[in-house]
Amino acid sequence: MSMLKEFRDFAIKGNVVDLAVGVIIGGAFGKIVSSLVGDIFMPILGLITGGINFSDMAITLRAASADGKVPAVLLAYGKFIQSGIDFTILAFVIFLFIKAVNRFKSKLDAAPSGPPAQEVLLREIRDLLKQRQP
Repeated sequence: MSMLKEFRDFAIKGNVVDLAVGVIIGGAFGKIVSSLVGDIFMPILGLITGGINFSDMAITLRAASADGKVPAVLLAYGKFIQSGIDFTILAFVIFLFIKAVNRFKSKLDAAPSGPPAQEVLLREIRDLLKQRQP
């Protein structure tokens, strides 16, 4: 099998399209959660901690030059803390979403499903044919 044909078969499969949609929605969802953390949770946390803004927390490794041509070198650990909080909240929200989807799937799987309509119709036809035979 040629590599081009293998790639075409791979790219055309529904899983690739589903993955692409998931990545796009995940990116948008990540922005929403980042806004939730940065604009809602972090100010509340800053208020609780006495006005501390995590994103401004940094250690200066080298100060900026007096003329401003050389910027300061900072170890911005506050942004790292904020990213950790972003990740934790995002992971928790995804956990809740997956849990809800699995619960919904289990309800669908548990629901008794009868035979397909075609099978019922074929059984009725079979029974009618049996009744007509002498």
